[in-house]
Amino acid sequence: REAVVSTQSTGGKPRLKGEIKSPAPACYAVAISPDNKTCFSCCSDGNIAVWDLHNKELIKQFQGHTDGASCTDISTDGTKLWTGGLDNTVRAWDLRDTSNKLETFEFTSQIFSLGYCPKDDWVAVGMESCYIELFNVNKSITEKYQLQKHESSVLSLKFSSDGNWFVTTGKDNQMNIWTTPHGYNAYQSQEAASVLGCDISEDDRFIITGSGDKKATLYEVVY
Repeated sequence: REAVVSTQSTGGKPRLKGEIKSPAPACYAVAISPDNKTCFSCCSDGNIAVWDLHNKELIKQFQGHTDGASCTDISTDGTKLWTGGLDNTVRAWDLRDTSNKLETFEFTSQIFSLGYCPKDDWVAVGMESCYIELFNVNKSITEKYQLQKHESSVLSLKFSSDGNWFVTTGKDNQMNIWTTPHGYNAYQSQEAASVLGCDISEDDRFIITGSGDKKATLYEVVY
């Protein structure tokens, strides 16, 4: 079950606008389209549920993952959806095609996090095995990069708005900043507990993380 909230006429305070009942036992991740009309939710049954946010109705389901769909990102132009799964695959869905043409990329470990670079066609994948892999969806570019600083599962991943760097967090209490695409480790921080999630401000000035010790940590990015 997913909640839809609204801040209209509430002085900036969210209020419950409605609920969306997912057909799956659990929802692991969500993404909203750039036009704010559609929500994509990664379900524990491996399907991707597509919701009309205005009517709060299920439009369709993308079927592909053979195990839970664990993470997602959407391209800045809203034409392609990326999902990672516990079946060791990343899948790309073409949102312009009514058949939602699918590409599949296979890995050696479960996918816990991913991000699509807003500047170039790079996709970064955080895995259960502690590795991060970057690949380019442009088939003319064959370079791939494997990065390792984390000592355990990579739980979240987020690209900066300019696409020049990205953040990863892990079960090993680490937060790392990497350059795109070569993966130079520009910064590392050790927190007190597993770092479960992260986000970056739209102007790329601030990073916020949430950890297992009930704390949020705010970082300022100084150039």
